[in-house]
Amino acid sequence: MIDISESVMQFLLAFLVVGPLLGAAAALLPAPPGLKGTSPDQAVLRHGVTVTGAVLIAAIVLALGFDHDQPSKMQATTDITWIPALDVRIHLGTDGISLPLLVLTALLTFLSALYTYFKPPTGPSPKAFVALLLVLESGTLAAFAVLDLILFFLAFEMVLVPMYFLIARWGGEGRAEAAWKFILYTLLGSVVMLLGLLLIGIKAGTFDMVALATDNGRSLTVSVQVIAVLAIGIGLAVKTPMWPLHSWLPDAHTAAPTVGSVLLAGVLLKMGTYGFVRILLPVAPDGFRTFAPYLGAFAVVGVIYGSLACLALAKEGAKGDLKRLIAYSSVGHMGFVLLGIATMTPTGVNGALFANIAHGLVTGLLFFLVGALKERTGTVDLDTLARPSSDRRAPAAGAALYGRAPRLGGLLAFGAVASLGLPGLAGFWGEMLALFGAFEPAAGLSRPAFLTFMSIGAFGTLLTAAYLLIVVRRVCMGAKPQHAPALPDVRGYEFASWTPLVVLTVVTGLWPGALIGLTDPAVQQLLAGGTR
Repeated sequence: MIDISESVMQFLLAFLVVGPLLGAAAALLPAPPGLKGTSPDQAVLRHGVTVTGAVLIAAIVLALGFDHDQPSKMQATTDITWIPALDVRIHLGTDGISLPLLVLTALLTFLSALYTYFKPPTGPSPKAFVALLLVLESGTLAAFAVLDLILFFLAFEMVLVPMYFLIARWGGEGRAEAAWKFILYTLLGSVVMLLGLLLIGIKAGTFDMVALATDNGRSLTVSVQVIAVLAIGIGLAVKTPMWPLHSWLPDAHTAAPTVGSVLLAGVLLKMGTYGFVRILLPVAPDGFRTFAPYLGAFAVVGVIYGSLACLALAKEGAKGDLKRLIAYSSVGHMGFVLLGIATMTPTGVNGALFANIAHGLVTGLLFFLVGALKERTGTVDLDTLARPSSDRRAPAAGAALYGRAPRLGGLLAFGAVASLGLPGLAGFWGEMLALFGAFEPAAGLSRPAFLTFMSIGAFGTLLTAAYLLIVVRRVCMGAKPQHAPALPDVRGYEFASWTPLVVLTVVTGLWPGALIGLTDPAVQQLLAGGTR
């Protein structure tokens, strides 16, 4: 921790939200201010790296200046009247729950911009690509920083348009259908969510999330809470995504460009689970308790469903798409996050928040790796990858990525074992804590039901290990075929883009207390009745 004045902290948080928007506007100018490249395209891509780099530096300084002795206290707060008639305020702030998500978003967006600079997207003008990337970053950071229900909804919606165009204009095969499916699902969910947010604000007399959390539902009747949780929960569940509202996700990931998949999995899905923790748990606890068993049931069904879908895709002869497989794995991993939230316990919610960060790091790395694999081989079809020989009649003995590109193969294996929850890596702690929370759920929840959910979730971890190890065996192992084409190993810019994710996956796995020490006091206070 470093000593930074409150006014500087306020400026840094405001810059996180507004800075990318200003950068997006500058990217559309004839030439980004002060930046020159060998071509206009190179200049605008460099501009994207510069802006996202500045935002990342601001996020790191904000984290260093954060008072880690009081992580439950809202810090760097700005509270300005915006629409007095509705009591809607420009209210920003961060605590131990939102701070890790702010840093994760800034990091993944910077790494995506860096990767794009060296591997420009194929499609329309890079100007529009960089501008959309920055608008996406601004909306995501705003969702984690705002403390007003109306502003949260606006930020929640703000990310839809840039992600739609990133998929529809720069995506792969089937991109138009995937983009429409993405935006229709999320928009329909958002319409229902808005009704729930308005209901809470009107009945409670305020849209301020801090005041509502402190009130802890005392000004809302149980029936109002139930209706609000149902309405808001549907919108959040679509974004998470929760089974059975997940079907837009595999298509979106399969069609999206590499950095689109990284940001979609790494940060956009977290907006849904963050809303459950920040809004529903403290604002409508009685209504949430009514639906918690159903949320837990849907969560573990998602864990099993996602794992079985991945096993089916990984099977020989299934023509499984590796990007689609990782997308389905996200359905399973986010199931553990929802299970932890459904327990309504500090252990479970801390596990959910930890799993959120771990999923962003590991799945972001996996999508980077799969994008690199596709760029080298021209395919992400598992059957094709597992038969690199010119003799198509040869058995699928494995693509021998270890022998053809050892560093790339090693990183893919690392991402797989991190994703399956190997102890010592980031993926382990969140899932374990979510299962521990289900072992002893909050008062008023059925312990036999949650013990059942815990058992099903634990079985899901075995299925997760099964499909990921099958992928590693088929893609990385096997004797190097005699006529297989050479593959370039990890390049310098790829090393720069991926190393931070590898390092943080190891650090958070070996030192989980650093993250849990941030989230736990804030979670304890949130569950007890709000935040200061």
